[in-house]
Amino acid sequence: MPWVTPTLEQLRATNRSNVQAKLRSGPMIPNSVLRVMSDSNAGLAYLVLLYIDWLALQLMPDTAETEWLDRFASIWLEQGRKTATYATAVVQLTSIGAILMPAGTILTGSGATSNSFATRAETMIADTPTDVVINALSSGHTGLVVGSTLSLETGIAGINGSGIISSITDGIEAEIDNELRVRVLDRIRQPPMGGDANDYVQWVEAVPGVTRAWASPLEMGMGTITVRFMMDNLRADAAGFPNADDIASVQAYLDTKRPVTVKDFFVVAPIQEPIDFSISNLEPDTAATRAAIEFSVTSMLHERAAPAVSIDGVSQPAQTIWASWVSDAILSAVGVESFTLTMADHVMPNAGCLAVLGSIIYD
Repeated sequence: MPWVTPTLEQLRATNRSNVQAKLRSGPMIPNSVLRVMSDSNAGLAYLVLLYIDWLALQLMPDTAETEWLDRFASIWLEQGRKTATYATAVVQLTSIGAILMPAGTILTGSGATSNSFATRAETMIADTPTDVVINALSSGHTGLVVGSTLSLETGIAGINGSGIISSITDGIEAEIDNELRVRVLDRIRQPPMGGDANDYVQWVEAVPGVTRAWASPLEMGMGTITVRFMMDNLRADAAGFPNADDIASVQAYLDTKRPVTVKDFFVVAPIQEPIDFSISNLEPDTAATRAAIEFSVTSMLHERAAPAVSIDGVSQPAQTIWASWVSDAILSAVGVESFTLTMADHVMPNAGCLAVLGSIIYD
């Protein structure tokens, strides 16, 4: 039968009974030396049992906390937890005449984007917009985009106090425990097989910023494999779909991992396939309920949608989105009591499609 840790009261009662049995004595007098010593020992035993309960959770990767999970990752994964990266950007500054801006000059954002950057090298600023390369001083996501404004922390005579970001490669947050736990468990459950589809998925998911990945063998012919991936956090402004630089980075990393015998492999972004539907007779029909529906359906698609994949060595087409899945997601949205859904099962037009939420029409 499963182990159940006794309560402190149960341990005290057990310990008193044991002492009485050993000494063959009657009931203990309250606050007597014997009773105080008995209860103290029970308290110490209770602390030990609580520690064992906690330790039992740490000894399994599916329940381990951060430090212990990192230990499992160091054993099972080649690179462990994906660390945060630093943003790099180009800001355009102007000046009155040619003025040399020193390396290490600090620029900061404002409000919610109060990130600090430092210039990478000495740069001559002119009266026309001059590109200055800057690096973030703290790791992780900055929230800045092209067009955001940065200001000099300490003014420099003749140089305009603020500039506009013309390009940016944002930083990536460190991998959270739940994401790392999934990768550790996948590695345990699906050990390396010399370059099968699961190996490609695990390799791609080890790249910073990648949150989901799929591999489809033979899609482009014999001896080929096609890899698709998403960067849901880093590319949130693009619905999580990677850009050309992301694809090049993943392809370069796979070149260091893939078997040399692979004829061709292709790294591509999934194709957005919007899922549209209509809802009528919604009760209650409020802004909060509509927002909850959008969140619930988006979460469902994030979990279930997939382009072409290989399952147990058998190629599968891109995942069809069944109307019943959408209905269940709507019903599980906070506040929804009743509704009528108008939607047909949505079959993906090709292997590379990935379903995303499209338009919701409320009648």
